[in-house]
Amino acid sequence: MKILVVGLGLIGGSLCKAIKKYTDHTVIGLNRTESTAVTALSDGAIDKIYEEGDSPDLVIISLFPEASENWLRDHAAKLNKNALITEVCGIKGQFSHRMKKLAEENGLRYIGIHPMAGKEFGGYKNSFAELFQKANFIIAPFADSADSDIELLKGLVTEIGAGKIVVTSPEDHDKMIAYTSQLAHVVSSAYVKSPELALECGFSGGSFQDMTRIATMNENMWTDLFMQNRENLLFELDTLIDSLKEYSDALRNGDAEAMVSLIAEGRRLKEENLRNRLGQPN
Repeated sequence: MKILVVGLGLIGGSLCKAIKKYTDHTVIGLNRTESTAVTALSDGAIDKIYEEGDSPDLVIISLFPEASENWLRDHAAKLNKNALITEVCGIKGQFSHRMKKLAEENGLRYIGIHPMAGKEFGGYKNSFAELFQKANFIIAPFADSADSDIELLKGLVTEIGAGKIVVTSPEDHDKMIAYTSQLAHVVSSAYVKSPELALECGFSGGSFQDMTRIATMNENMWTDLFMQNRENLLFELDTLIDSLKEYSDALRNGDAEAMVSLIAEGRRLKEENLRNRLGQPN
């Protein structure tokens, strides 16, 4: 295939490098800052820089959600008819429905994907071909999406190293991502606001690093993601706040028995989660 990757940041740049390293597809790159595309070309991450008239078979948009929608709106009419459009945003839901409408109005097909991969710092300079090795990939088709398009995307992400591939609806994607990803980013951002942060050096270990790693998220992109999924995220955040209140009450009341019960409940739930991941009986 001829694959156009739009946006050569961490994810887009890594996609280009992975496709070039692990497949025989031709990679065309496009970036708002042309110097980045020139660097990608000199690195061998892409075969050429996109020019109007190029006819990609697959377009992977790797921009923020609003920018992805705007790019497709502005360029859909100029793309090869019947090309498959996808994007790697961490939101689907109504966003996916709007992308599908834009695609179909211009004779294109659309299915969203979401690679569960990333690093603390973004940008092309931090991209690398191995980013997607053993990463979970979510494919979010519609009821009327062609099986052949789903299989095409499965095949591509498998080639670049995907681990588990989950196929789900755009709506179910957003419900789960609110819990497994977006909530964690909110918690990490709030966690580092303690006045003790400046004094943590020498006192912290793996748990602190795990809890704070994603606090370096891009505020513009993640605000876009949070706001487009605010109902699902609010449900998860309110659920967490209610649970935290139980721990707070136990501490405030000096109720060790309640604290033991709360910790034991969390342990049992996580152990069950681990057994399910490993396919072990409960």
